[in-house]
Amino acid sequence: MRVTLLGTGDTTGTPTPGCSCDTCEAAVDRDIERTRFSVHIENERTGESFLIDMSPDARYQLLRDSVLLPDEVIITHIHFDHLDGLGNAYRLLDSLPVHAAAAVDPQTGESVAETIAQKYDYLDQLDVHPQQPFEPFEICGVTATLVPVEHPPLACYGLAIEDETGAKLSITGDTNFAVPDASRDVLSDADLLLADAIVPARLCKHHPLGGTHENEAGVPRTFGTKHMTTEGALSLAAELNAAQTRLVHVSHFPTPEEAFGEHTAVDGEQYIL
Repeated sequence: MRVTLLGTGDTTGTPTPGCSCDTCEAAVDRDIERTRFSVHIENERTGESFLIDMSPDARYQLLRDSVLLPDEVIITHIHFDHLDGLGNAYRLLDSLPVHAAAAVDPQTGESVAETIAQKYDYLDQLDVHPQQPFEPFEICGVTATLVPVEHPPLACYGLAIEDETGAKLSITGDTNFAVPDASRDVLSDADLLLADAIVPARLCKHHPLGGTHENEAGVPRTFGTKHMTTEGALSLAAELNAAQTRLVHVSHFPTPEEAFGEHTAVDGEQYIL
């Protein structure tokens, strides 16, 4: 399968509109960017493709990277930067099956699937398919499994994608370091891991809640409560025994050296698994 990283940024993306920080200026100078999160997966054996999350930048991403229009979509959670691109289905796609978790979120009183069905009830193109966490389902000829992660206060899911050759892509989803053990088991041993890493641990001092899930050396592996630090994401990748790791959902707050370092992904990267 061919994996294209359409969007590797956080809520505001990099460069961030109206921002002249060193990292945003470096992104402009280097002609690179991080739009809001989305991953395109093409099953080259069947000619089908699907998206993991459909960001508000979906139209631009699909044009920029010249990928196939999606046949289906998986949505990990209901934050706008991960699902508001679904509106692009109008007059662009004849139909779009949308897969999302069926488990009820105590915070909202409904599942991710139910929220999507209600939010986009005006779009006849969308056909929402609730999926039970930990239960594999087929999408475009490959197997996907949603697993709960920790992104308080809302329910959020990571997932593993495996094709018939045994190639495996794992995505942590938006999460802090406290990914449940059962979810880690499903995400482990991936050929490619996309791990949420919003900032380096040193920036936890700027968060009102600081950092949590410190390692033995006292380095925070979670920034506040919702996202992993760079150090946390790399630590999780090591525990999951990922063959290759790319850090995503990266913000513009790190320095250019940190933001565009060895492990941090930028939009447009492609991988053949």
